[in-house]
Amino acid sequence: MKKIDKKIFGTLFFSMFGTVTGVGIVVPLLPVYASNLGASGVYIGLIFGAFSISRTFFLPYFGRQSDKKGRKPFIIIGLFAYTLVSLAFILSNSVESLIAIRFLQGIASAMIMPAVQAYVGDITPPGQEGFTMGLFNMSMFLGLSIGPLIGGVISDRFSLDTSFAAMGFLTFLGFLLSFFLLPPIKSEQVASRKIKPMAWKWVLHDRDMAGLFLFRLAYAACIGVIWSFLPILADLEFSLSSSSIGILVTIGVFASGLLHVPMGFMADRVNRKMMIVGGGLIITYAIFSFDWASSFGDLLLASVLFGLGGGIAMPALMALAVLKGNEIDAMGSVMGLLAMAHSLGMLAGSLLAGLMMDVSRLRHAFPSGAVLMMLCLGLFIVLTCHKKEVPAQADLKTGPLDLGG
Repeated sequence: MKKIDKKIFGTLFFSMFGTVTGVGIVVPLLPVYASNLGASGVYIGLIFGAFSISRTFFLPYFGRQSDKKGRKPFIIIGLFAYTLVSLAFILSNSVESLIAIRFLQGIASAMIMPAVQAYVGDITPPGQEGFTMGLFNMSMFLGLSIGPLIGGVISDRFSLDTSFAAMGFLTFLGFLLSFFLLPPIKSEQVASRKIKPMAWKWVLHDRDMAGLFLFRLAYAACIGVIWSFLPILADLEFSLSSSSIGILVTIGVFASGLLHVPMGFMADRVNRKMMIVGGGLIITYAIFSFDWASSFGDLLLASVLFGLGGGIAMPALMALAVLKGNEIDAMGSVMGLLAMAHSLGMLAGSLLAGLMMDVSRLRHAFPSGAVLMMLCLGLFIVLTCHKKEVPAQADLKTGPLDLGG
């Protein structure tokens, strides 16, 4: 049985954990910060949307390039650029500068995410796609769950600038880990292959990939709605502190993170498409629940439900993505396209919700995400029902992921 390289996996895991924790520290604080600067709902949406716009343009390019030139260069350059951009937040004093910084941050992120996820896909043992990707995704969900809580405490006790500095420190730590611990390019799996870059428009011609793309887009749109407007709802209508807002964001992400390993293990043994559908239905109900909330407890429950839905659906979705990447021998392209879907979703969710806030009222920002999820979930079912899925363990009698040397 093939064993995963624990040194590479561990380096990628802890580099991503440090980076995402740094991002999680400040992201929940940005909407309130922007609102205090006088930003309208649309401008708050643009602050989050600028990040997604730049990612959307650059993700397919960097994903394809990592298939050609190797993963490590894009990982270390992206992490270093992310560090510099993170520190630029300290110098920002206007809504316009926040939008510009988020745009540059999106470019750096576009270099990191497809290369890191493709690297994990490259070293994943056959038949263990769900468990491996679920375990790796713990790095992101744990970082996002711990980050907002730390950020709220730092902001309350020190200042917002201190939160920005903490983000820069953690992303720089990720850069150091990747620079010194990842092996040279010649050791990577892609170094021995001659891969023709795949055009991003390929997603329009593959039914399975289109279904994965649309579900990832809708899920990210819901995240965009929550991250952009849950802090404002909690601040304006419930008068919660920064620490309490951090808890609200943290609890949903933490609930999702806890499920990624067991749900990834399950995704290697049951029908992955059914897991995605079930998770999507829970996500839809959770987003509607934010609109119905009348207390802090209601907001907390809705956040937990959203996390549970994502924790069920995403390991199965990423397992199918790894299989698709191996099938067409272009893991970076596949991961780049899914990351692009995430960016488009974050953009669509934050802007649509901001528009609903301006033309109607704040609470109406949330149902817009639920409607989009219902639509894309239906399309996912239609696009992926053309063939029966066989669980990986039906044909590959492999045990749990072996992290031995």
